[in-house]
Amino acid sequence: MIDPTSAPRIALVTGAGTGIGKAAALALAEAGFTVVLNGRRREPLEALAAAIAAAGWKADVAPADVSTPAGVAGLFEHVERAHGRLDVLFNNAGGWSPGMPIEDIPFEDWQHVVAVNLTGVFLCTQAAIRLMKRQDPKGGRIINNGSISAHAPRPLTGPYTATKHAVTGLTKQVALEGRAHSIACGQIDIGNADTDMAAKMKSGILQANGQIMVEPTFDPAHAGRAVAYMASLPLDANVLFMTVMATNAPFVGRG
Repeated sequence: MIDPTSAPRIALVTGAGTGIGKAAALALAEAGFTVVLNGRRREPLEALAAAIAAAGWKADVAPADVSTPAGVAGLFEHVERAHGRLDVLFNNAGGWSPGMPIEDIPFEDWQHVVAVNLTGVFLCTQAAIRLMKRQDPKGGRIINNGSISAHAPRPLTGPYTATKHAVTGLTKQVALEGRAHSIACGQIDIGNADTDMAAKMKSGILQANGQIMVEPTFDPAHAGRAVAYMASLPLDANVLFMTVMATNAPFVGRG
């Protein structure tokens, strides 16, 4: 049996090459985890792995498309073969579609956002639970990247809003079913981290009242450290939901 106090702790971060995923991977590595870096493009993952190694921490690169069953199967085969277990899964990979009214959204755009934001979370969660149930010692933690859009929508963001609301339901379901197997599940809802996805907020973004307004942002490193905090808890404690946002972002009272 593996001694949990001395064995390496393994964390898998999807969408790790940029933005929140990169910030979380750095924070998890600093916290002592060996971090498996996943994304579709190898180059940014290798650059991040090199930076982690230069800091004296540990990382492993595992490119895969988590929106497909084959991609997820290959990813988790790599995790188990290379590391023998998984302690934390951060379901971070996500995508956006061009803003437009619900009635004008092309079916292909809807399918793409659902595949990445929801199906990918579902597939990775399935694979993680299977591994966490059979490893020794069994158990682990799954953290989902929600959004403040999981609670309050923005105008013209139907696919993104719908998938993030669905992630909240999946988080609750896994938190319930995981209890019997020492698997904790929580969700971090992030608002206006200063990533490429949020760049337009600094030049002005559509509000519910029809106005265009510049919105405050914050350093994504703070969100990364919040993920690391959630990940570092013992399995008898869980952050079910955490919101990390720019203090002056228009979320409370939005609309």
